[in-house]
Amino acid sequence: MACLDVYYHAEYAHACGIIFQTTPCEKIISRYCVKVKPFQAYVPGEFYKRELPCLLQVYAQIKEIINIIIIDGYVMLGKERKGLGGYLYEALDKKIPIIGVAKTFFKNCVHYTEVYRGKSTRPLYVSSIGLDLDFSAALICNLEGPYRIPTVLKAVDRLTRLGQGGTGGDRGTGPLSHQIMEVLAALCKSR
Repeated sequence: MACLDVYYHAEYAHACGIIFQTTPCEKIISRYCVKVKPFQAYVPGEFYKRELPCLLQVYAQIKEIINIIIIDGYVMLGKERKGLGGYLYEALDKKIPIIGVAKTFFKNCVHYTEVYRGKSTRPLYVSSIGLDLDFSAALICNLEGPYRIPTVLKAVDRLTRLGQGGTGGDRGTGPLSHQIMEVLAALCKSR
């Protein structure tokens, strides 16, 4: 499984992916980061034009076989309107299921479910393509972490914001990977 995310620094975009397994306990297998320069300007209603090229660049670096990709955002924005996840699914020839996890509600979205994690009273909005929506929601609900945002999703977000790393994979080495693995290991022990 992979979580992909992008953060936009002043001079470049930093796209990252964390490859992880969920059984018997969540474990980071590797991480990948790509600096994208230049990147598209944000156009309201066309966010995918900015984000998709960055996600595809980091995806191209991944060496592992991926069976599911999790992104920050929606898969579909309406009945006939694709979100970032829908465009990513098409760009990957509809071969890899995509789960979108959004933190804010999009009023026109019709194919999603609310997931409450931990003690949070605010839901995550989960959508998917290529996978049953109930399965996708259960998967996100059961990812490690006691809070609203699963630990691995926080980890990939943090990795993008650090703005370090170029192309290529990191087989779980480096200070950040060790910190993330320690957090995940502690969570596994507490279960």
